[in-house]
Order: sequence, then C-alpha cells, then structure tokens
Amino acid sequence: MKLYMKQKVMSFVDKFSIYDEFENEAYWVEGDFFTIGKKLDLFDKDNNHKAHIHQKVLSFMPRFFIEINGEDVAEVVKNSLFRQKFSVSGFEWEVEGDFLAHEYEIYRGDYAIATISKEWFTWGDAYSIDIADGVDPVPIISVVLIIDAILAQNNAKITLTIG
Repeated sequence: MKLYMKQKVMSFVDKFSIYDEFENEAYWVEGDFFTIGKKLDLFDKDNNHKAHIHQKVLSFMPRFFIEINGEDVAEVVKNSLFRQKFSVSGFEWEVEGDFLAHEYEIYRGDYAIATISKEWFTWGDAYSIDIADGVDPVPIISVVLIIDAILAQNNAKITLTIG
C-alpha cells in the first residue's frame, strides 16, 4: 500500500492529509492547540477516530505513545542522540533512518514492513509511505507522525540556538 502524507502549512495547529495512491484522501490528522507536549489525532476519511498520539514531556530522549481505542498500544522512543534510530515497543518494531533524516525503514525482526521518504524542497513536510501487504496502516502512519514531530522539535531547537 502506498500513502502520501502532506502537512498543511497555513494552520495554527498541526494538520496533515494522507492520500492513497489514487490521490484520494484516506486519513487526516489534527493536533491540539497550545498543549504541553505534542498531541495528534488520526481520523479516517469517514471521520472515525483511529489513533491518538501523545508525548511524554519530561523525558531525556523523545518519547511518544500511540493510543488506539482508548488504550496505549505502543511506545516510540528515539534511541540515539546522533542517529535516526527508534524503538516501537508494543509492536516490537525498530525504525532506522539515514543521516539526513529523509529515508526511514520500519522493521519487524529482519523484515522491512514499511519505507518512508521525506520529500525534499516542499512547502510543508511531505512523506511517501510504502507499507507491506497485510500491515495495518494506522500504526505506521502514527510512527511517521512521531518522527515528523521529533524532527520539527529538533529543527526548532537548532533555530532557537542559532538565532
């Protein structure tokens, strides 16, 4: 399954649209306004709530939870200060990214269940997501949203430090 995720730029809250390979909106995401820690909600095209993502604020390394049907089903933790490496406990996945933070693979054991490519030179963040057959897209999309949130937080820190 191929999905495309595009951030809506002119918004006070995080908003994403997720399209299928035929350019039909399959999912959409909206963040909360003025919260401590990142909070995002994922909905399908029929407005059914599919997942809630929330950040643990006081943590040495970035740490997020994926909640489905009111229950935390996974915890995503960035494992390295210098590398793009994450663990997804609850699904027993590992995520590895390249040095430039634009190419990622999600592994279950030795098997890649999804590849993620962050597009270059776009207005707002955009991702191409290729999911293996039989894999539920909701947790995969949730992990991509978490990676995007961590990248945005890192970029904000760099901007504040430089400015």
